[in-house]
Amino acid sequence: MDWIEFPSLSRGTLRDMRIAIDGSFREFTRAYGETLEQAFEPLEDFLVFLEGLLIGSPWPIVLAVLVGIVYFMSRNVKITVSALAALALIGVFGMWEDTMRTIAMVVTSTLLAIILGIPIGILMARSDRAQGVVNPILDLMQTMPAFVYLIPVVMIFGLGKVPGLIAIVIYAIPPIIRLTNLGIRLVDPEVLEAADAFGSNGRQKLVNVQLPLALPTIMAGINQTIMMALAMVVVAALIGVKGLGQPVLNAIANQYFTMGVMNGLAIVGIAIIFDRATQAYGKRLQKHSEVVHG
Repeated sequence: MDWIEFPSLSRGTLRDMRIAIDGSFREFTRAYGETLEQAFEPLEDFLVFLEGLLIGSPWPIVLAVLVGIVYFMSRNVKITVSALAALALIGVFGMWEDTMRTIAMVVTSTLLAIILGIPIGILMARSDRAQGVVNPILDLMQTMPAFVYLIPVVMIFGLGKVPGLIAIVIYAIPPIIRLTNLGIRLVDPEVLEAADAFGSNGRQKLVNVQLPLALPTIMAGINQTIMMALAMVVVAALIGVKGLGQPVLNAIANQYFTMGVMNGLAIVGIAIIFDRATQAYGKRLQKHSEVVHG
């Protein structure tokens, strides 16, 4: 049986298309690369400031502040003691500075993802058309291999903190957008009808009713964004992002088993701390919401 040949473009046509697209992108980077770098300078300054604050401050103070934040969010002694033990072991094994760089990167990328993601999620919740446009983009962002994000940002910004930060945000932002949209859409219609009965306008319903009730779901999105940002740390090390990812890459290149495992466990420890603290905070918000609106 003869198979019908699948119609496809010729190799020459495909090559010409790739050359044209690559050339256009290079021209774009030459024309606007410097402008984009200047636009992202405040973000880089904040990241450098936070990193310097965590590394330059006395470690007992930084440790106390981090553990205090964990307790404030979780109100759980077991989680707090576990965080204290994990951070102390990280310091004892000489990974403190790399861990602080990683925390600074994750905190900055998460804050940026929240600032960008929550408004997009609100827009999706208020407009089915916007949801129809944004959802395929989010699907693409979540299924695209992480390494692909590095290509355009490196072409525009080169190596360093800013391209790594942008790549991490692109990779990690979908959960906060999706769960903000979901949380607002799941608000009980009867609650919204009651708000209408009291004469609330759209902005008042959003700020005073929808967002407070959706906050536990939004916190779940923030939790997932933090986890994805941590997962991207090792990949971002390929373009010069300092932190726990670089020793892992060095261990792979030089076959240093112990170095790789120790730094990998440090990333796992930080991930567990973030995960448990944000989950506990989300549960507290949910209980508070049920008490107030129950």
